[in-house]
Order: sequence, then structure tokens, then C-alpha cells
Amino acid sequence: MGGASQKAGILDNKKNLVMNKEDFIFGTRAIIEAIKNGKTVEKVLIKKGLNNELIKELNFLIKENNIATQLVPVEKINRITRKNHQGVIAFISPIVFDNIENVLPGIYESGEQPLLLVLDQITDVRNFGAIVRSAECAGVQAIIIPEKGMARIGADAVKTSAGALHHLPICRVNNLFKTIQFLSDSGIHIVAATEKGEKLYTDANFNRPVAIVMGSEDDGISKQILDIANEQLKIPIRGKIESLNVSVSAALMIYEAVRQRS
Repeated sequence: MGGASQKAGILDNKKNLVMNKEDFIFGTRAIIEAIKNGKTVEKVLIKKGLNNELIKELNFLIKENNIATQLVPVEKINRITRKNHQGVIAFISPIVFDNIENVLPGIYESGEQPLLLVLDQITDVRNFGAIVRSAECAGVQAIIIPEKGMARIGADAVKTSAGALHHLPICRVNNLFKTIQFLSDSGIHIVAATEKGEKLYTDANFNRPVAIVMGSEDDGISKQILDIANEQLKIPIRGKIESLNVSVSAALMIYEAVRQRS
């Protein structure tokens, strides 16, 4: 029989991550039913070599719903749970994702001036949660993230965001570049936060429809996205450390927009 979520957090020593009871379900039938009932399944781990009728049904649903999957040794699944997982475990998102193409017209129709945040591969869950918290407090109307290369949105992310993930539309997109092009075509001014910028963020005009793009902790914003941004803005650094934490940088950029609009 398939199982429900774990009753206690599990420590994955290899990656030093704590997975909470809300983060995953296990058992082939339980995961099949979760997908059929519209749960947001982030990723499915399947033990190598499994091949039966239920696994075939699960693989069909995974493909049909474009869910990330990975074939792994059973030891990897055992590090997450020792219960009767049947060689299959799925990570569940605690939120429902929104569609930016539906969210943006609603912002305009409400008479508000769009203030959006685009995150280009923020991989640290604590940074992501802190960014969402700052964005929600500042009145950002939506956050846009890519399907791949982002911190997994689980219970840890919700906790770090102080629950803000439940109050702010999170729009997950297949192609971040095309989405930014869509925003630009919709009248949104695209600003990229980067140390490569020549203009200070305090000198930019945020008193218009704006999307602020923040890049990954290690590599920053991808060149492809930098090239289509309307402006590249920098935050001045006076000390010996060359960059700020991305969650701090995001908060500074967002609240400069708030200051100007106030």
C-alpha cells in the first residue's frame, strides 16, 4: 500500500537538507492518485529497474503532466524514508502556481502600477524565502521563476518566507527569456540588478510598470536576459566583499521602487 507523508523531518546527510512531512509522499498508487487529483508534484524519484503495470501508469502520468523524474538507487530513497515506499517517492509543492499571463491583466485592470520580481535561478531556499517575504511586505504583485534551476518550494521555503508564499502569486514558467519578452511587450520596463551595471539603482525610474530581475547567487543573471533588459542597475559596494547576498539586494531594489512610488 502507498503511504502518506512522513511524521517527522528526515536528515539527508549527503546534502544536509531537512525534509519536512509536508514535502513528500511515497508509494506508487499514492503518487498516481496525487497527480490525478491535481496536486503540484515537483519531482518523482523512482528506483532503478522498477517495471510493473503501476509504474507504467505512473510514467505515463509523469510524461503527460511534464513532471521532472529521476531514476535513482534505492539507497537514495531510503535516506528520505524507510517506510514502505515501493521504490517511489514524490516531492509535493505546498503552493499552487499562478500564470503570469492571467495575473498581469488583473494588475492593470485593478488600476495598479505593476511591480514584478523575476528570479533567474535562485538556488538557496533561505534566500528564496527571504526574497518572497520582502516582496510580499513591499506589495510586489507577482514573482516569476523558471521551472528548472530554482530552489525547491517546500515547507522550508514557506517557513523562511514567514508564510508569504501563501499570499503572493508565484508564476513558474518554462522559458524565462520568452516570459521577459512577454512582459516587455506588455509595457513592463525590465531592470536587471547586476554589478556589471553602470547606473546606480537609486538613479533609475521605478515610478512606472517595472519588473526587477535578480540573478543566481553564483552566476548572476544569464547573458541572454541581460541583453534584453532595458537597464542594468548596480548597488554600490564600498567594502572589501564584492557583492551583497541576493536577498538583501532584492530588498534594496524593491524598496527603492516603493520609496519612489510613495
